[in-house]
Amino acid sequence: MRLTRRGLLIGAGGAGALLVAFALSPRRYASALVAGPGEHVFDSFIRLAADGAVSVAVPVCEMGQGISTLMAQIVAVELGADWKRVGVEPAPPSPVYGDAVLAARWGPLWQPRMLPALADSPGDWLARNHAEREPLMITAEGTALAAFEAPLRAAAAGLRAMLMQAAAAKWSARWETLDTAGHFVVNGKQRPNDQKLAFAALVADAVAYDPPDPPALRAEPPKERPGQFPDGARPRYPRLDLPAKADGSFVFAGDVRVPGMVHAAIVHGPQGDTVLSSFDRKAAEGIPGVVGVVQSKRWVAAAAKTWHAAHKAVLAMEPRFHAAGRIADSPSLDARIDSALRKGAATRLEAEGDPDALLAKPSLTARYDVEPAPHAPLETATATARLTGEKLELWLATQAPELVRRQAARAAGVPRRNVVVYVMHAGGSFDARLDARIAVEAVEIAKALGRPVQLVWSRWEESLASYPRTPVSALLSASIGPDKRQLLGWRTRMALPATAIEAGARLLDGADALGAQAAARGRADPLACEGAMPLYAIPERAVDHVPVSLPLPTARYRGNAHGYSAFFTESFIDECAHFGGAEPLSYRIGMLTGQPRLAACLVGAARMAMWGGGADASGQGIACHRMDLAAPEGLRSGFIAVVATARQEEGAIRVDQLSAWLDIGRIFNVDIARQQVEGGMLFALAQAIGGSTAYTAGLPTAGRLSQLGLPLLADCPKVDIAFAESDEQPFDPGELATTAVAPAIANALFSATGLRFRRLPLLSEGL
Repeated sequence: MRLTRRGLLIGAGGAGALLVAFALSPRRYASALVAGPGEHVFDSFIRLAADGAVSVAVPVCEMGQGISTLMAQIVAVELGADWKRVGVEPAPPSPVYGDAVLAARWGPLWQPRMLPALADSPGDWLARNHAEREPLMITAEGTALAAFEAPLRAAAAGLRAMLMQAAAAKWSARWETLDTAGHFVVNGKQRPNDQKLAFAALVADAVAYDPPDPPALRAEPPKERPGQFPDGARPRYPRLDLPAKADGSFVFAGDVRVPGMVHAAIVHGPQGDTVLSSFDRKAAEGIPGVVGVVQSKRWVAAAAKTWHAAHKAVLAMEPRFHAAGRIADSPSLDARIDSALRKGAATRLEAEGDPDALLAKPSLTARYDVEPAPHAPLETATATARLTGEKLELWLATQAPELVRRQAARAAGVPRRNVVVYVMHAGGSFDARLDARIAVEAVEIAKALGRPVQLVWSRWEESLASYPRTPVSALLSASIGPDKRQLLGWRTRMALPATAIEAGARLLDGADALGAQAAARGRADPLACEGAMPLYAIPERAVDHVPVSLPLPTARYRGNAHGYSAFFTESFIDECAHFGGAEPLSYRIGMLTGQPRLAACLVGAARMAMWGGGADASGQGIACHRMDLAAPEGLRSGFIAVVATARQEEGAIRVDQLSAWLDIGRIFNVDIARQQVEGGMLFALAQAIGGSTAYTAGLPTAGRLSQLGLPLLADCPKVDIAFAESDEQPFDPGELATTAVAPAIANALFSATGLRFRRLPLLSEGL
């Protein structure tokens, strides 16, 4: 792809510049951003105002993970900008922002089965074509940095070169000898008498120059050394959203106000195939402030001048639902999974050798179970819809804005090009905001009432209607040599729905819950069992999936399959070590052939936690895990090891300390990385000691936050985090941090009590 001034730049007020995307299959797209008066847009990622202020377009959803700050930081470092002059804005839908890394990652969910090789990596034609076509602008799987670091750096480097060329003309110098720093082009080493020109003074001239092809990137990519930023150190690039969050001015979806807007509350049917059968409309109309009632096949809503009046009205109607098919009920769910685990036909997903002969009479077998878990974000689902003629506007926090546009357009009966989605910041999500249903509900209510509507799900509705993490059971078997230590064979047999395929059918195909379940029924799902293949050097090992059809829709969840597969593997490897009387740390390291980064994490975590060998009654447990991501330059990997100190106390679990050592490659912002890891570890702690729900007649037994058994502040342990010094490609730690905590706590509890805890949450079976 050849960079030109016209291809990189849109002048003030211009909107017609074309961008050429992807050298293998070049296509031309109108620039996603439109420059206002006195502004210039560079490569659809950077907006530069006449006064030098920089705005970076962010094509992903900010959910508290700090991605907006990280993307702005990439531009600031490459451009040589003053951090105080850099801001962010949401990127509009455009093929320019199609995430080819995510498209390749989710290749099994959409690619033609006869052409799997064409979407194995982000550089493959089919993956890139799929990313552009929708476009695929979905925030998930921690792919944002892998997908957008390179184009952000290229855009910033092109702009920097143009500014330096403009300054070089004024100084009669070679532009290659200049540099930028602090929002200035500088000539020399920034001594007091050196020449320097502000960006604002150069913008008008800079737009006349062509950037070099390829972009003249800085020799060093953005990175911070962990040793330079110990816990509590002042960050070099503070979060851009921190001041607004601190003073309360940060705008979430529930803060949106539109002229003439009314508020709506809703009641959904129980989980499963349920249909609205009756409700008392007159009871709602008798509530002061109510302006209307809207019904659909599976829900009923009331709208009023205030949300509390709407909520009161919808409850007063006492809606009734009847079963049109199967209903989620925990005893039935458990029975289906149990039957599949014991007798179901399995598909072999991964294998090194064939362990079946060795495991005809296994040396050790253990079963592990994981209960369904709701996402439980702090902010419940909220959407505001305004339909004006053929134009539809939506304000909501969403990780999948194009899915929202597509489904909302269908509900409103307008062309998708007439739908504008204003992506709001999410107050947490944990992948709950991959669901577009609330947008459709808000549109249908607004269309029926003929006025703007803000729909807010109550906490109960968030728990009832959201699709939870799948329940899963696993049977792990090991063949151990005569010395009782050498692992010869290993098999993981997992019984669960094809939950990734099911979620993909909703996300990528727009299927409803029943349609998605039908699309996934009976299919083996590699993404649903990801991370279950042990990393240890075991000669014969395999992972089998037994698909289960459940009446409970299931969804993506923070950590995804790694959240339960790491629990299975790291708990069972601990059992194997104990079976042979081996020390758990040395047992693991002895089998990590070809895994030096993971072994280093284990040693680092053990040293940090003053590991005592996990001896009986020590209350210490250890676990580790690895996650991979295919990126344009090759495989990226993240590694984590966790040592937990825990005890059982009066029927509850008390975790006193969590120590984690991570290798996530090159780190952009140590402060944000630490925040992500701390948040992920406490999220995993919540899943270890609570955070799950059962279902009775389709209703969750834990419908309130207080019923989820989440840890209070007083329950939170001391958390120590350290990062390896690394120049490997960066890996997002947000989901990696959730993987090793639960098995480390389970192993610590075995050390403290002598009992094995094989079900999440860990005390769900009692003592």
